[in-house]
Amino acid sequence: MEKLRLRDFLSYQFLSGLIFSPDGRHAAFVAATAKADESGYDRNLWLFNVETGALRQLTFGGDASACEWLDARTLLFSAMRDAKLSERTEKGEALTSYLTLDIDGGEARPFCTVPAKVSRVRALDSNRFVFLCEFRMDGPDLSALEGEAKNSALEALRKEKDYEVLEEIPFWRNGVGFTNRKRKRLYLYTRSTGELSPISQPDADVGSFGLWDGCVLYVSCAFEGKMERTNGLFLYNPAANSTRTLIEQGQFNIREVGMLDGEIVFFASRMQTYGLNESPALYALRDGKPALLWAKDEAPGSNVGSDCRLGGGQSILFAGGWVYYTVARHTGTALVRVNAAGREEVLLPPEGSVDCFDLAGETLLFVGMRGMRLQELYALQAGEVRRLSALNERIVAEKTLSKPEPLFVPSDDVTIEGFVIKPVDFDPARRYPCILDIHGGPKTAYGSVFFHEMQLWANEGYFVVLCNPRGSEGRGDRFADIRGCYGTIDYDDLMRFLDGAIAAYPQIDPQRLGVTGGSYGGFMTNWIIGHTDRFRAAASQRSIANWISKFCTTDIGYYFNADQIQATPWHDPEKLWWHSPLRYADKAVTPTLFIHSDEDYRCWMAEGLQMFTALKYHGIPARLCLFRGENHELSRGGKPCHRVRRLEEITNWFAAYLR
Repeated sequence: MEKLRLRDFLSYQFLSGLIFSPDGRHAAFVAATAKADESGYDRNLWLFNVETGALRQLTFGGDASACEWLDARTLLFSAMRDAKLSERTEKGEALTSYLTLDIDGGEARPFCTVPAKVSRVRALDSNRFVFLCEFRMDGPDLSALEGEAKNSALEALRKEKDYEVLEEIPFWRNGVGFTNRKRKRLYLYTRSTGELSPISQPDADVGSFGLWDGCVLYVSCAFEGKMERTNGLFLYNPAANSTRTLIEQGQFNIREVGMLDGEIVFFASRMQTYGLNESPALYALRDGKPALLWAKDEAPGSNVGSDCRLGGGQSILFAGGWVYYTVARHTGTALVRVNAAGREEVLLPPEGSVDCFDLAGETLLFVGMRGMRLQELYALQAGEVRRLSALNERIVAEKTLSKPEPLFVPSDDVTIEGFVIKPVDFDPARRYPCILDIHGGPKTAYGSVFFHEMQLWANEGYFVVLCNPRGSEGRGDRFADIRGCYGTIDYDDLMRFLDGAIAAYPQIDPQRLGVTGGSYGGFMTNWIIGHTDRFRAAASQRSIANWISKFCTTDIGYYFNADQIQATPWHDPEKLWWHSPLRYADKAVTPTLFIHSDEDYRCWMAEGLQMFTALKYHGIPARLCLFRGENHELSRGGKPCHRVRRLEEITNWFAAYLR
């Protein structure tokens, strides 16, 4: 067996977008892996034959995105393979090219070109399609222009790239860029005529949508000046070219919509008890009004965290009188189904992860991480799980891995759940350095699934300690509710869990402790170095330093900070400052590495720069590595070469101070 190395993740296969054919005989998904030059990812379509169990790769160009089925034998996917179209996009024109592929063989064929950037497509029939597209409220309609008029409009757009005009908040969005006056809008595309007709209103940003009885059911939030956290539910009838409002904006934060037993249903939260993080309940639309069906005190569609995913997929499905969904419960992901009366059946207990799934008849397929494996394709039939793929089997077969061992530690009136990962080649007679790894969110959760960075550190001779303090997902809203308490009870939980790990594993050297985390974990890392000197080194990633500056600069700051800290710069500004790690930076003595990205608009780079400056000002060893062209997802979806450098920076930093 060989030791797992930092660069091994460049060969991992990341699975996503699993979807059954209409006849249930095949399923397609996307598998992505790092490009040879490490500049991005190759994405290809794979096909699974349900009847024979055969698995084969369908495309090899590396440019295939998530797909849809046109019929039982034909896949629709987007890829830019036309040189003339590529030239037009390079000039600034927004285009999405779609191709079809016969699963029985042959080359992909051009299908249609949509004059917009498309994020999702659904087929109404063989000629009409619903596209979710990027839309600029004050921009030219390029689809209606030709010749010199189009060239003039494109030239005007190119000149506008030299400046930004801001009129609303949020004015940018992580992973997207500046969003002023931009929306996601639904369009009806008729292939036979090439006509692209808007469905949703120009000032409305569309979230989820689905098809029902030839109509389009969608959720959108209309705003001018400031986006609110509530949205509305709408039904578009293509036959009548009319839209009906089902739920007015202002009552709910609606997250997912579908059909159950012939009724329109939707997951939504009123945000009245636990604020933004309140788990949604399931409502039905009855006599034009929302009727509560059930509330489970959990977040359907949630999952345990990992740095070994790329791309998404279906996590909630309405089918056959049931709603199927994944959900984080304690330290694992369960797959359940619940009927309209609230009766639940657990299809998969909370173990490992379920990253996406689909259902056809009695056959349920899912992509997940089980045991110490990376993502693979699995079947669930008659309560039995069967692995169908071995795309990442080499890692299990050839690399040394350390299985996370569960640990439970009391803290106040709760028990904190987590894991300890022992060093590879663990010797009980030796003492080892230890890294405390803190998850983001805070309403997310760690589990026992494969985590590349943690397995790397175990192979480098470290203990790794991870847990789910109060604020985490998986144990209901009350456990997750730390509004107004950041840095208090959650800090106590983390320190007590670390103490419990040291007591349970005396081989951990308490004089060689490191701490790291990203987003909320970065906030907590910044907080920790200002409140204790027990750590010899820290690595703070995409962090929060100052709740006041974050309020006015990040894409979620103006509503997230007010909700989570229970204050604004004008209402109790001292509370915002009290919970800010920057306030305590003069107490820090821990050498700290800061990792940030210049396009991280969730925790803008000003947060990392402030903490870095504060430590350098007070004479504490500090280093900041800023990644250009990356955002908040650097560690999970950044360019492979940047992900390598990030992990090298952190690993080398700990080696310098903890060895």
